[in-house]
Amino acid sequence: MRMRLPPRKGLTRLPLLIPSRPVSSSPSMAVQSEEDRHPDDGLCSPSDRCSSSPADQPPPPPPEPLSASPGRLLDGEWRIERAWAHWRKIGEPKTIVAPMVDNSELPFRMLCRKYGAAAAYTPMLHSRIFSENEKYRSVEFTTCKEDRPLFVQFCANDPDVLLDAARLVEPYCDYVDINLGCPQRIARRGNYGAFLMDNLPVIRSLVQNLAVNLHVPVSCKIRIFPRLQDTIAYAKMLEEAGCSLLAVHGRTRDEKDGKKHRADWEVIKAVKRAVRIPVLANGNIRHMDDVQSCLDHTGADGVLSAETLLENPALFAGFRTAEWREGDGEMSQDCGLDQAELLVEYLKLCEIYPVPWRIIRSHVHKLLGDWFRIHPEIREELNAQWKLTFEWLYGMVDRLREKCERIPLYERTSSRIVIESSGN
Repeated sequence: MRMRLPPRKGLTRLPLLIPSRPVSSSPSMAVQSEEDRHPDDGLCSPSDRCSSSPADQPPPPPPEPLSASPGRLLDGEWRIERAWAHWRKIGEPKTIVAPMVDNSELPFRMLCRKYGAAAAYTPMLHSRIFSENEKYRSVEFTTCKEDRPLFVQFCANDPDVLLDAARLVEPYCDYVDINLGCPQRIARRGNYGAFLMDNLPVIRSLVQNLAVNLHVPVSCKIRIFPRLQDTIAYAKMLEEAGCSLLAVHGRTRDEKDGKKHRADWEVIKAVKRAVRIPVLANGNIRHMDDVQSCLDHTGADGVLSAETLLENPALFAGFRTAEWREGDGEMSQDCGLDQAELLVEYLKLCEIYPVPWRIIRSHVHKLLGDWFRIHPEIREELNAQWKLTFEWLYGMVDRLREKCERIPLYERTSSRIVIESSGN
């Protein structure tokens, strides 16, 4: 097996890996012709300071197992000790970037890490396509040596296909994560994510097959059942199957609207008390006060944030948008940082670590949503751009700054940036 690594600060892609299973002829695997492909589907063009010439490098060796080689049955106290030993080894991260389709890619992860994120998930990767299609691997999974700790997340419903995909990323991550929480229609059609909650034996087999065959631990990200006792039984089953870390999104499969349905921290608290492995809490994290409140209330070992980070990647550094400044009982001040500046930092990271333009376009809309509401004509200019360039985007930011009064991020004068948790 061999890899190509462009010399961009250690950027790692996976283009030249030989699939161990036959390549599917499914329509979803069809490759577009150059004529049919939209410019947004292509990688952003790096600046002149970034070389685009690939360099062949051997992959790093697989990580050393913590206590035993793959194949050992994960039972008894050894399983629990292994889970906690690994969690401590990676620094027990408390503030974590949640997996987001087309939004938790490498440049965005690196921006969030600069502003306090201690770990991050990749976007959800389709295990079958990942294991079969080298172009998909090359575009959808990139990392670098600073991108750790890292959870690589897959959706799957076939244990062997999932294992094939997991083995390809094992040397480059700290957990291989199984997406058991996606509630979208595409997950229903593909029979993965939260829709596997109707078939727990399949979930058990997915976890067990990874747990006994990988060096790195297996983590799972789940949604809750309507009944607490079902959620507890589910969490215990995952732990017994070999899951080493459990991230719990405190909403059911049907509660897709995060603004309409508050995540249930009581259920997360009950799961934390019921299992013996590290537990992460997902839901209702809008600023650092929520981080501390969630850790205190649930006893979780860390928190995940998703949608709020898209608008404010500096959340974990203690900054908040004006929306969450209102009603603050304490004084807060303009910290000198705003979303336009964060966008510029993000674009510079994209020049170092190229990603598809569709991802950049999505982040521009999320980060500048408040600015676009004041000047919708500039948003329309953005939407009208068939082919984006960095020069155009930097110019757009300059025009917004000239037209619009700053929309600053705020920092509480007494913000508790050092968070506390009861731990294990």
